[in-house]
Amino acid sequence: MSLPPWLPLTLAATAAACAPHAALRPPASSAAILTTQTQELLDAVTRGDRSVWERYLDPDVVYVSEAGETENKQALLAELTPLPAGISGKLTVAEIAVRLFGDTAVVVHTDDEREVYFGHALDARYLSTATWRFGAAGWRLVAQQVYATLRDPRAIALPPAQLDEYAGSYRLTDTITYTIRREGDGLVGQRDGRPPQALRVEVRDVLFVPGQPRSRKVFFRDADGRVDRFADRREARDVLWVRRR
Repeated sequence: MSLPPWLPLTLAATAAACAPHAALRPPASSAAILTTQTQELLDAVTRGDRSVWERYLDPDVVYVSEAGETENKQALLAELTPLPAGISGKLTVAEIAVRLFGDTAVVVHTDDEREVYFGHALDARYLSTATWRFGAAGWRLVAQQVYATLRDPRAIALPPAQLDEYAGSYRLTDTITYTIRREGDGLVGQRDGRPPQALRVEVRDVLFVPGQPRSRKVFFRDADGRVDRFADRREARDVLWVRRR
């Protein structure tokens, strides 16, 4: 018995319809595309243009802001509004690295912000880790965490007599001490067994180590006004060192 002439075509069409769809492959130019889209998102921030973020955000995006707040797409879009009168600014991708893992991309980028705040020129730098996923609509942002990079505060100069008030040995335990001494017009601190570090004065009784802007050394005084201890303070957490008598 011969087969109807239309049957092979019908079987082929049915097989094609039942076969799994071929996986979508990101284009070879994905790194350039993601760089462009990243800058577009930044440009949209200062304009308060929600349409760009609406287009590139995955519906289930998870966004962690520089303030440490976790936001979904709805909350993030609600924050995008034009800058008020008296404030202007621009965000620019300064450095970017794209790593592709199939239909997923991890993008690490450093962004520079230049802002004029009621006549005052300000600048800031942000470090972001973004995860993008490729689909039928192209690359869409599924997760991002933003970190506001820190920098040392401005230091002030104190007269030698005031610097000498901090000099001495401070005890954390019976076997761990930290020594502060004056060298010329500055201070040097050293924990036992570790290299010495320069100390700078942010304001009186608040010192910091250059290059370590997350922490401060906050000094306390007794009833007679003499420095008797200091707290190593990092993110509002204190480790107390007591001055040896």
